[in-house]
Amino acid sequence: MDNSLLEEAVGIAANRGRVVVVVEDCVDTSGAFVLHHFLKRSLHPDSSDVVVFIAFAHPFSHYDRILRKMGCNLTVQRKNQRFLFLDMLTLECPDRNEREAREDGLLALYGEIEKAVEIYSSLEGSRTITIMIDDVSLMEVVANGSSNHVLDFLHYCYSLKEKYGCSFVTLNHEDIYSSANTLPLILQPEYLADVIIKAEPLATGLASDVHGQLTVLNKGSACDLGGSSSKVRNFHFRVKENNVDYFYPGTRT
Repeated sequence: MDNSLLEEAVGIAANRGRVVVVVEDCVDTSGAFVLHHFLKRSLHPDSSDVVVFIAFAHPFSHYDRILRKMGCNLTVQRKNQRFLFLDMLTLECPDRNEREAREDGLLALYGEIEKAVEIYSSLEGSRTITIMIDDVSLMEVVANGSSNHVLDFLHYCYSLKEKYGCSFVTLNHEDIYSSANTLPLILQPEYLADVIIKAEPLATGLASDVHGQLTVLNKGSACDLGGSSSKVRNFHFRVKENNVDYFYPGTRT
């Protein structure tokens, strides 16, 4: 397994903390493995980093099973207070009118996230707090289809990057947004992201030993002359039982 390709493309070492990563996938090619990669990395035994994970897609047991295969025990990390899991599958909206319910639901969620980040930030020692969301497209269900409330929630979360030095990683399904009303749920996160990772099918079609391709856009930082240090890298991947292989086209033997 060569995780260095993904690590180098994202530039995590150079952007320790305060990085916003948007992972986009499609129906044919899931990008969930990228989210799992960042989750395992954040919970590395040699670090004191913590993760606040907001799950709209799956229960805790799903992630625990996958991460155990990757050598990371989420149950232990949870007990050690390095992993806070917010299960949105069990969210119950208050018994009010529809507008108030969707506003209060996301506001309450943000309040819980901010409180957790504040507590983690007050602890002794240096640590990066990473907020992860799986996935943004399902947030519309909680918001009863209101993309504006979802965007407001994301902007609130992004503000924690500047206030507490948090990192922010989200997964979104790009190909479900077909109308002009929902398109901002793709465009706004992309605009605010430091790194955009797209998981797509192979342009040449299916292959038994290659599951898809990743395109990583690292926006870098603005140059003194007003230019940009953005970099784009493309490589293939193969998802296996307990890890993922990353490699450039034509380099597999």
